Amino acid sequence: MVETPSQMLPLGTKAPEFDLPDPRSGRNVRSSDLDGPLLVMFICNHCPFVKHVRGELARLGRDYAGRLNIVAVMSNDTDAYPADGPDRMVEEAEQVGYTFPYLYDETQDVAKSYRAACTPDFFLFDAEHALVYRGQLDSSRPSNDIPVNGADLRGAIDALLSGEEVPSDQRPSLGCNIKWRDGNEPTWFR
Repeated sequence: MVETPSQMLPLGTKAPEFDLPDPRSGRNVRSSDLDGPLLVMFICNHCPFVKHVRGELARLGRDYAGRLNIVAVMSNDTDAYPADGPDRMVEEAEQVGYTFPYLYDETQDVAKSYRAACTPDFFLFDAEHALVYRGQLDSSRPSNDIPVNGADLRGAIDALLSGEEVPSDQRPSLGCNIKWRDGNEPTWFR
């Protein structure tokens, strides 16, 4: 398990647009159709870091339903990692109880536009889709005894939804690197 930190996209960055299929519903989800605050999470099925926090991700979906647009994006190379393929994404979403769309970024263009580097990687945008938080869910990792509680991300979401300023002291997420297709790895990632 290689630990890769998130790239920490500059605060204030406008959310890159996406139009991605949701294998579970069979429909595409477009960022331009999501009015209001938006949380974009880059995850996958096989990563030990995501497996460690997936229950909390499902709780986030339930706890913030109707107040925050949440989408998860899977950008890994599914030829090399078939456990992350669309059919398995459907199984994972249903098994874990994800209430949000779990989108398939087959071309990896969306991951590149967000400068996503790891799974999980979190990007929280305000109602105008300007980035207010990027970083870790919390300090828990598969290798430590800190409980998963989503404290960092939940603190940012709660501040945003209550009209308070989101603290700019943010720690990078840490996880498995996104599995780039041969020759498709972004130059900033090397």
